[in-house]
Amino acid sequence: MARNEEKAQSMLYRFREAQAAELGLGTRADRRPRMASACKSLRECERWRGEILREISRKVSKIQDAGLTDYEVRDVNDDINKLLREKRHWENQIVALGGANYRRNVAMLDDDGKEVPGTKGYKYFGRAKELPGVKELFMSKKKEEDEENQAQAYYKKFTNQGPAYFGDLDEADGALLEFERQAEEEEWEDAYTHIQHALNLPSDTPTPKLLRPSPSASLTVTDDPNPPLADAKRKAPDGDADMDTNDTTEVAKRPKKADAATNGSVGSPEEVVLAHARATATYIPFLSTDHLMPPKLLTREEMEEFLLGLRKRALVEEYFGEQES
Repeated sequence: MARNEEKAQSMLYRFREAQAAELGLGTRADRRPRMASACKSLRECERWRGEILREISRKVSKIQDAGLTDYEVRDVNDDINKLLREKRHWENQIVALGGANYRRNVAMLDDDGKEVPGTKGYKYFGRAKELPGVKELFMSKKKEEDEENQAQAYYKKFTNQGPAYFGDLDEADGALLEFERQAEEEEWEDAYTHIQHALNLPSDTPTPKLLRPSPSASLTVTDDPNPPLADAKRKAPDGDADMDTNDTTEVAKRPKKADAATNGSVGSPEEVVLAHARATATYIPFLSTDHLMPPKLLTREEMEEFLLGLRKRALVEEYFGEQES
């Protein structure tokens, strides 16, 4: 019988070694360690990682075989997932030894650019995606994505709308303004009729005319502390609701005076506001013109002087106590 050295030189022995190396098998001394943390050589870790990648490539090609049964496909898919988990351990050991970081969290995308379901955790390869139960899993995830995209497309049409969607261009149509004007007239007549019944006024009392802002008397915005003319005009109809009409002839003439005061040319904003207050006071006898005038706002100097006085008073009370005046 030939010695062991002669056996090792035989062509058959070398062929078996090459075949075992290709299949991932080897001698006992050349086997991959079970624990990646047991390997302290960076070069060896790189070698074992490359070997695992070759095994994964072979098994991924094998799982495409149409002659495999469903049980064999499941076994091959399980082996691929085990090798992927082992490859992750070796990559962590390579990073721990100061090597390159091969772990890249790159999502697997399909032809449409969407993330492929089942690429996180346990993965399915090749024919494993067509197994009973797995195919329904992919279909359910696809159905959920379609429903989500459909809901998103439904609500997307309500976004980025123009001003017409929010009604900002409604006043551009004169029909709407005319409708609002008629509604104001009807509301004004109903309010006046209610006041007639409440005050037991004669039913033949004419309804006063609704005061409306005049374009000719409009004022520009200035730094004047008094409120603009538009505010006074908006307050005029509210004050007209409580008017007293004991003298029917005077009530019929008062709206004309108010219109004349409104449409008349006034020199300053203060005079315009005063004219509106007087016109409104004609309908409300228990209020004077001073009550209907807008409040006078303090200037910056007056406000600073008032706050300074409060601070002085607080300091005096803090150090000297409350003094009797």
